[in-house]
Amino acid sequence: GVRDVLFLYEENRCSMTYMYEYPEYLKIKIPKKTARRYPAYELYLYGEGSYAEENKNLQLTGIPVLFLPGNAGSYKQVRSLGSIALRKAEDVDFKYHFNFFSVNFNEELVALYGGSLQRQTKFVHECIKVILKLYRDQEFAPTSVAIVGHSMGGLIARALLTLKNFKPELINLLITQATPHVAPVMPLDRYLTDFYTAVNNHWNLKAQDLRNLTTLSVAGGFRDYQVRSGLAFLPRLSQHDSALSVVSSAVPRAWASTDHLSIVWCKELILATIRAFFDLIDENTRQITEDPKKRMSVLNHHFVRHPAKIFEENPETFTELTGAFMWITVKASKWTYSVYNDSDGKYFTFPLASHRKSCSHVYCENSMLDTSSWIYGCMNTNSSMCLEAADLSWRAELLPTTKVVMLKLQDYPSLSHIVIQVPPAVGNKYNMGCEFFKEDSRTVQLPVTHLFSFGLSSSKILLNSTGLLYNVQLQHFNQIYQAFKIYIESHCQSPKERKPSVYRLHIPWSHEDSIIVAKVPSLTEISARLHIAQPPNDSNLPELNIYSSPDCQYEVKIKSYPFILVFQIIRFHAGAFPVYIVSNILLTYGGQLSTLRSTGQCSDFSLELVRTAKPYKVEPLISIVVFLQGFNWFREIWESLSLPEVDAAVLSSQDAWFPLVSLILFLFGTGIAYWSGVFFSTSLRLFSSLWLTLIRPTVLQKDKLLTPRRLCGVISLALVSWTTCGAFAVFIIYLQYLFKPLHIFVTSVFHFQDSGHSEETSQNSSVHTVKPQSSMDGVPEATQSLSNRTTIAEAVNSLKMHITILNLFTWIVLLNLPSLIYWLKNLRYNVRLDPDPCRSTAIIIICILEILMNSSTSQVKSSKLLKTAAKVPLPLSVAMLAFGRMHLYRVPHFVTFSLLLHVLCCIV
Repeated sequence: GVRDVLFLYEENRCSMTYMYEYPEYLKIKIPKKTARRYPAYELYLYGEGSYAEENKNLQLTGIPVLFLPGNAGSYKQVRSLGSIALRKAEDVDFKYHFNFFSVNFNEELVALYGGSLQRQTKFVHECIKVILKLYRDQEFAPTSVAIVGHSMGGLIARALLTLKNFKPELINLLITQATPHVAPVMPLDRYLTDFYTAVNNHWNLKAQDLRNLTTLSVAGGFRDYQVRSGLAFLPRLSQHDSALSVVSSAVPRAWASTDHLSIVWCKELILATIRAFFDLIDENTRQITEDPKKRMSVLNHHFVRHPAKIFEENPETFTELTGAFMWITVKASKWTYSVYNDSDGKYFTFPLASHRKSCSHVYCENSMLDTSSWIYGCMNTNSSMCLEAADLSWRAELLPTTKVVMLKLQDYPSLSHIVIQVPPAVGNKYNMGCEFFKEDSRTVQLPVTHLFSFGLSSSKILLNSTGLLYNVQLQHFNQIYQAFKIYIESHCQSPKERKPSVYRLHIPWSHEDSIIVAKVPSLTEISARLHIAQPPNDSNLPELNIYSSPDCQYEVKIKSYPFILVFQIIRFHAGAFPVYIVSNILLTYGGQLSTLRSTGQCSDFSLELVRTAKPYKVEPLISIVVFLQGFNWFREIWESLSLPEVDAAVLSSQDAWFPLVSLILFLFGTGIAYWSGVFFSTSLRLFSSLWLTLIRPTVLQKDKLLTPRRLCGVISLALVSWTTCGAFAVFIIYLQYLFKPLHIFVTSVFHFQDSGHSEETSQNSSVHTVKPQSSMDGVPEATQSLSNRTTIAEAVNSLKMHITILNLFTWIVLLNLPSLIYWLKNLRYNVRLDPDPCRSTAIIIICILEILMNSSTSQVKSSKLLKTAAKVPLPLSVAMLAFGRMHLYRVPHFVTFSLLLHVLCCIV
């Protein structure tokens, strides 16, 4: 599943963008007060060559666009947009041009640490003020800024509207690239989840205020394994009709899935963005138009449905058909025409009267991919010629190798003829075709295979007709957990050269189509997976559109495989793995305490995991709660107890939860926990052998739980946590704790070997000694040997317990690691991490681990609280799975509480 997510979806079909001149970044001076408040952040203006030289005096006359980088992103990523916009401006002799600004966020890890999101948002607000001041004295001074945000930069742009003193009219256009709008990818701290809640609630409640802001969200598709496309879709609001969400694989003239970084430099996608920018310009103000309807029509033209024509706000409805072209009448229901070195132009007319009764639709295609008009509707009833006609080319749609148009005859009752224009083609070769048909004859329904067919069954259909277009409707394909392979095999009657076929998987409820061009004949494989589940009020079926080659037959087969289901689970729920792994380890830890209480011996981690970590202990209770939350009375009781909503219920409402996913994730967690235990044990043996060869271990002895020296250590680490970074203090105590099981293991092995050697020596000496010994003389030696064995057995029990605690603690460290990295990166600006998501938790963990580090199982066995401590991990595991899937920062709290009871067992 991981391999499929990372490597096997599709090849990179994006072209790289290149700069024709050396890129330069001019630092913009910001007010001193702002610079002091945000010392790590900067604002830059992008330029190249002579254009960069001209802008050094900051006498700017263009249209301002602000680029916001994402998680660990660089301000230099603006160069692809800036460079292509500059080349486009040169093409129009700088009649219009754009000034691209970029913010340096110091490459902060804002996707993993949410403490700086609010700070970044406020700095961007200050940047917008500074940018607009640069144009203050210009003739066409802008009053707003367009923003392009990559990844978390897009969320920062949306968060601007939540600021109290922010004026919404300062932004008129927002384009986000691979931005997770719905929820954080890894919710590692509450600042991150709170920020998301604030932004999404504001956009839901204040939708009326967003009407003047046009928003476009572009997702990367399946190649982007960091941010799945479902998270990049903007919330659907009935009041907010100026937002658009698309997947890059569906964007006309791009048709390519992008990974999380290539979406910034993908030439095909950047070209579509820059073309849209130039079409958005108002000729009167020389700035981006203030008309929201025009902005949406431009974005739809470039990102949803491109008619293979240059954008016009109000295209002419009627046009004159001029030129000394030959007029040819075609009465056949199917017509194909190849053009090569044709010096004479032609008009082919198709009378509609003879087709209206027997056909419902007309479909035409043209492989000449220019931007001129080519298909018209004529209203003459008698003449075979048509001087004035309606331009139907705006109804066309651009595909990779052809432009197509399909018209429903019933919608055009006044048309008498369809006219196809074939201009002179000197040196060019292209194909055209038209076909009249009934919709039922070209539309077939194919049910998808069952999810758990495991590739044993398949759905198959043979398209016997030899038409130009087929529509295969995929029945029962509407949930994100469904994933299939579609195989299309084409068979042709003769071996002549043919135009390639185009296959499009069309999802009617979201712009996430995928298009593949295939040679004919061939066998083509298509991955059918959804980014967004079908909304409850939508009854449309996904379609496989086959733009076929004439005289060829097509066989379509659908199959499902188990590994594709795993792919979907990894894609949608990989972020929840830590919760399931820790839950398994916690259940094992509870089992070890229970075994210690009943037998006096601590069981091995791997054996206890197999015995204790069972999904039926935790899953049914969560499922029951989710089911009961569907009833109002239960929800009222739940809310009266001030309990948070169960994460599984939230995921179900987002259509991201599906049958058996929790069970499969739990089993994955069991496997990972098992091998992590094996890894710890193996590492322990390797390091201990190295230690034994270098250092002679000390005598095995019992430690006091807390000494003045250790108390000073606890206070010191608590001060480090409070004054610098909590995760840093946790990491220090973790490194210190790492040596505890290692020390116990080495000492136990050494004394076991030493004890065995002593016994062997004693036996040898008793054989060779002549002097008889009394039975009383051997008592101290036997007692001493028994004492050694007891001590070693106790040490082994303690070792097993320490390994499990260390396993739990490792995950606490990993979950807190992003804030530590963030603190280290920003250490030159501030010694104290503020806000710190784990400062208070770190102090508690330091106290707990300092005591546990010096504890042994002999102290725990005699405790009155051991029975409680052994039972608590089970309800904590249930609570962790219920409330930790979408809030990973809660996981350390559950582990800490369990370890706190262990500390009390050592004391009481």
